[in-house]
Amino acid sequence: MTIVAGVDFGTLSVRVTLVDSRKGPIGTASAPYPLHRKREDPNYATQSHADQMTALAAAAREALQNTGVSGAEVAAIAIDTTGSSVIPVGENLEPLDDYYLWCDHRAFAEAEEITQKAHQLGFEGIEWCGGVYSHEWGFAKLLHWLRHNPEKRARLITALEHCDMAAATLCGVTTVDALKRSACAMGHKWMWNPKWGGLPPEDFLVAIDPLLQGVRGKLGGQYLTSDHLAGHLTPQWAEKLGLRAGIPIPVGAFDAHWDAIGSHIREGDAVNVVGTSTCIIGIAREAQLVPGVCGVVPGSVHPQYTGIEAGLSAVGDIFEAIARRAATTVSALSEGLEQYKAGQTALLRLSWDNGDRTVLVNPELGGVTLGWNLVHTAQDELFAAIEGTAFHTRIILERMAEHGVRIDRVINAGGIPQKSEVLNRVYANVLNKPVLVPAGIPTSLGSGVFALLAAGAYKTIEEAQEAVCLPLRTVEPDAKTAAVYERLYPLYRDVYFALGRRDAGAASLGRVLPELRKIAAEVQKSAS
Repeated sequence: MTIVAGVDFGTLSVRVTLVDSRKGPIGTASAPYPLHRKREDPNYATQSHADQMTALAAAAREALQNTGVSGAEVAAIAIDTTGSSVIPVGENLEPLDDYYLWCDHRAFAEAEEITQKAHQLGFEGIEWCGGVYSHEWGFAKLLHWLRHNPEKRARLITALEHCDMAAATLCGVTTVDALKRSACAMGHKWMWNPKWGGLPPEDFLVAIDPLLQGVRGKLGGQYLTSDHLAGHLTPQWAEKLGLRAGIPIPVGAFDAHWDAIGSHIREGDAVNVVGTSTCIIGIAREAQLVPGVCGVVPGSVHPQYTGIEAGLSAVGDIFEAIARRAATTVSALSEGLEQYKAGQTALLRLSWDNGDRTVLVNPELGGVTLGWNLVHTAQDELFAAIEGTAFHTRIILERMAEHGVRIDRVINAGGIPQKSEVLNRVYANVLNKPVLVPAGIPTSLGSGVFALLAAGAYKTIEEAQEAVCLPLRTVEPDAKTAAVYERLYPLYRDVYFALGRRDAGAASLGRVLPELRKIAAEVQKSAS
C-alpha cells in the first residue's frame, strides 16, 4: 500500500486529495484564495503566488487531519494547475507580479499580432495550435506584461506557467537552468514542439515586437512530460505541508489534462472537464492538424500519446452570471429544471460570454440569446444556456472527428456534472450518444495517478488508473429528445458561424427565429 497526495489548483481554490494505491481516493480538503478582478476592466484577472501557496499548506494539513494519515506516510506529491496562468519572475525566481490567470484576457491585441505575424512569416507552430494564437496563452500575456511594466523589464529573469512555478517553489529551485518545465503547459500555450526545435525562433519573436528579444533564451530549463521528476520536496515546504522532506514531485501539467487522466481516459475518448469553463481533452497515437483546436501536443496528457485540447471559455461562469442577474443562485434557479423539454423555451443561447476558445478562437465575441419574448424567465435562459454549451461542444467534437480524432466515448468530468443531472441528460441528447459520468469528483485524482508513478507504486498510467479511478456510470440519450435537438442543432450551427466569423458575409438567418417558435409550439403540443 502506498499513499500519495494529488494537488489541483483551480480558479478559486486548491484541492488536495490523498490517494491510496489500493483503495483510491481516501480523503480530500480544499482552501480558497482571492481572484482579483476590476470592474472597470472585465479582461483583468490575477492571483497571488503567495496566497496560493498559503492555501496549499492549509489544504494539505486539513487533508491529513481529515483522514488521520500521518504526513510521514505520504510517498509523493503531484501538482496540476490552471493555464495558461503566467507569472514573471526575477532573481531567485521571486515573483515580479501576480499571475496573469488563464481567464485574464487583457492580451487580446498581442495575441492577434502573434497570429498575424505567424501567418505572414509562415511559422508552422501557428497551425498546430488551431491557426489562431489565443489571448489566454503565454507569449501574448508575457508581451502584454512587458509593454505595461517598463520599470520591471530589466529585472525579468524568466516567466513561468503556474504548474512549473508551484513545483519549483516546493522543490527549492531558484535558477532557470535547474527548472523542469511542463511539456503540457509549454506545448499547448507557448508553441513549444520538438518538431521545429522547441520554442518559436528568435527572429519570429523579435518580428512580433523587439521587446521579445532575448525572451526565448530566458525560457530555459528542461522541457519534460510528467513521467519525469521536477525535483523533491524541500524541508522548508515539508514542514509547511505537514509532509516528509525529500519525497518526489513529478513535472506538473494543466488541471484539465490530468482531470482526463483521473477520469480514466483512453484512446477514442473525449473528456469534457466542465467547470467555470470547459476543457475538452482527447488522446491519440497519431494526430494531425485540427483547424481551430487549441493544441495538438505530443505527451501533454499521456506521455505515450499526443494530447488534443479544445474547449469553451465559459460554462459554469455563464450559469452563475444568469443567476446573479436574477438575484438568486444557480442551485435555486435549477429547481424544477428537470421538467424542461428540448426546444420548449424557443431560446437559442450562444456561450460566448467570455469569448470563444474553440473553434473560432475569438475573444471579441459576447453572449447571445435569440428568441426572447415578454414572459421568458431567468430559468428559461439557464436551460437554454445548458443546451447552448452542449451545442457548442458538439461543434467542437465534430471538428475534431472531421480531422481524424477518433471519438468513441464522451466522459463528462469536472465539478458541474456531479451537481447537474440535467446537464448530463442534455449533453447525451444533443450529442446523441451515451455520456459517461464518474461516480464522484475526479479533480486532483489525475495528480494522484502521477504521484503514484513517481512513488513507484505502479509502472504505467493504465495500471494506476485501473486501481484508483472512480467507476463510470452511463447517461443514455432519449431517441425522441435527440430528434428535437437534431432540428435545433443546424440553427445553432448557422448562428454560431454567421455571427462568430468576420468573413461570414451576408448569411441569411431569417429562418432561425420562426423555426425556434415552430419547434417550441410542437414540443408544447406534444407535452399536453
